[in-house]
Amino acid sequence: MASRPLDDRTVTTLVAEATAAPSMHNAQPWRFRYRSAEHLVLLRADPDRAMPHSDPDNRALLIGCGAALFNLRVAAAYADLVADVTLLPEPGDPLLLAAVQLSAPLPHRPADTELARLHPAVRQRHTSRHPFAEKDIPEDVRAALRDAAAREGAVLLFPGAWHAETVLDLVRDAESRDVLDPGGNEDVLRWTRLGTEADTAVDGIPDYAFGARKQDGRAPVRDFAGRRAVADRGTTAFEDVPHLALLSTRGEGPADWLRAGQALERVLLEATLAGLATSLTSHPLEEPELRLLARDPVSGTGQVHMVLRLGYGPPGPATPRRSVKDVLEIT
Repeated sequence: MASRPLDDRTVTTLVAEATAAPSMHNAQPWRFRYRSAEHLVLLRADPDRAMPHSDPDNRALLIGCGAALFNLRVAAAYADLVADVTLLPEPGDPLLLAAVQLSAPLPHRPADTELARLHPAVRQRHTSRHPFAEKDIPEDVRAALRDAAAREGAVLLFPGAWHAETVLDLVRDAESRDVLDPGGNEDVLRWTRLGTEADTAVDGIPDYAFGARKQDGRAPVRDFAGRRAVADRGTTAFEDVPHLALLSTRGEGPADWLRAGQALERVLLEATLAGLATSLTSHPLEEPELRLLARDPVSGTGQVHMVLRLGYGPPGPATPRRSVKDVLEIT
């Protein structure tokens, strides 16, 4: 990097774009440290933003951090930098999730143009909890999304009718489980922001991002309001035949969860560039037994980490983000 110093402003921009990533209930469970002398960005998990009830093993937390790591890679490529990533670089420090070495491109090793191509979608991508049109997704778009997941070591499966019905049953089972479990909504209550709190929130899901309450339809859209009143929310019909996709990895462990998060964000950015609206749910996957039932019934292997709902419809609103100065330390 001697030929082109990496200043603090550039690093701040990279981290700001990293934090545009999705995370469970928008908890933003990441912290970054930049060692300027080494041009090294360290990504750490923030245990204060864990969800012990919904995510006791921190699987979703690491998926969110993986998504932020992918955005960092995209931002670096767009800034004409090469990013070398080491996952879990120190086994004795489980909160240290990744080390990203930044360097200037060389003739034999340029910045990744495929990653840079995705950069416009980083800020455009938002979770949409609105109805989508009853319109097919072209096969070439599906193929591009499958390829995006594969590039990050994951599998994106578009389930057939019978398999999709099983997944929708799992969603309904998860909703029923929350009703029966007194602590089922503990994390939702902690991370949702209603009324005036939504106007000043820097994290969590504000009420203006809840979307309309589902009056009809079978799309898997979690109702974050529950029994709480939300002004001017209304009800509407959602699609009867939602387009679902399942993201999985071969293994199950911290490195796999980080890979799943990177694959998830790559898929979401590709979908955004293709004009698709997207929403996510891991609600039916919070119990290990249910995750097994969500597997591909043909192969019966892999670990399902996320259910994606894709379609043509209005994009969701931007949700709040913490200031970069609250998540980045420069030394």
